[in-house]
Amino acid sequence: MPVTANLVKLVDKEYQDKSLAELVDAPVAALAGISDRAASHLKEALGIKTIGELGRSQYFRTAKALVDLADHGE
Repeated sequence: MPVTANLVKLVDKEYQDKSLAELVDAPVAALAGISDRAASHLKEALGIKTIGELGRSQYFRTAKALVDLADHGE
């Protein structure tokens, strides 16, 4: 099933016409609000280079799960 999304506020302008598959392989700095410097820190600290790696990171998934549990009263 095709998925469409308005990516204007989510990614930098040069990535707004990319497919989701292309976005997953794009550098973390393609996300709106993530600077090249911040992306460099993610790479150095956690080895995260792409949006896909960020989204699949065990650290970020664990943090998201803990926040969801806390927000919904465990």
